[in-house]
Amino acid sequence: MVSRFEKFIKKFYLAIIFIFLYAPIVTLMVFSFNNSKSMGKWNGFTFKWYGELFHNESLMEALYYTILIAVIASVIATIVGTITAIGIHNMRGRKKSLLLNVNNLPIINPDIVTGVALMSLFIFLKFDFGFKTMLLAHISFDIPYVILSVLPKLRQLPDNTIEAAMDLGATPWYAMRKVIIPQIKPGIFAGFLMAFTMSIDDFVISFFTTGPGVTNLSIEIYSMARRGIKPEINALSTLMFVTVLILLLIVNKKKKVEVN
Repeated sequence: MVSRFEKFIKKFYLAIIFIFLYAPIVTLMVFSFNNSKSMGKWNGFTFKWYGELFHNESLMEALYYTILIAVIASVIATIVGTITAIGIHNMRGRKKSLLLNVNNLPIINPDIVTGVALMSLFIFLKFDFGFKTMLLAHISFDIPYVILSVLPKLRQLPDNTIEAAMDLGATPWYAMRKVIIPQIKPGIFAGFLMAFTMSIDDFVISFFTTGPGVTNLSIEIYSMARRGIKPEINALSTLMFVTVLILLLIVNKKKKVEVN
């Protein structure tokens, strides 16, 4: 029987973990309403940084490219990664082990190595650096995460699912669309979210593969850090956090409705 002291320790430990996780975010959100540019002094409540955020052309342009590249890269990576995961799942023996190890390499590889490697490849192929090179780079490092998200769902499927569907008269493509894909949807959706998050969050690879006139939020914030972070960044970060939180609540509510 667990003592009250042990229960208290567990709850206290959990509380400390959540404080370390969310205290910086709460601080950022609070100071996004600070009337002072300094985060060391509270100078009154204001919404002016939110107004100035939407009039900051460089931030709005960076946000536009960040979301555009993240959405396109995530969609393409999800499609390619799902098809690849299905192919790997149906393999056996050394080929399967080899491909899984190859898929894991970009994930455990340092971002600086991946960024320099992609930059060297684009230079060798004589690509003009810009939107196209950044998009291709994001797609390439998103795909492994999608594969790792989809594979566990494929392993949960009953053996010979496609063969059973084909025995009942389904074509391979029909069986894939109507039998396999619906059952692995949670893995596909998780892979899409992972790819989207990684794409928005990336700095190193974007830095090495971007070109003139194309930037994203991570590069823009990094360039600001040398001169000092503007309060508009706090406002933008708060809006992004609230948006993600709302989407997460909607998804969880939808799952509860489906279960019930």
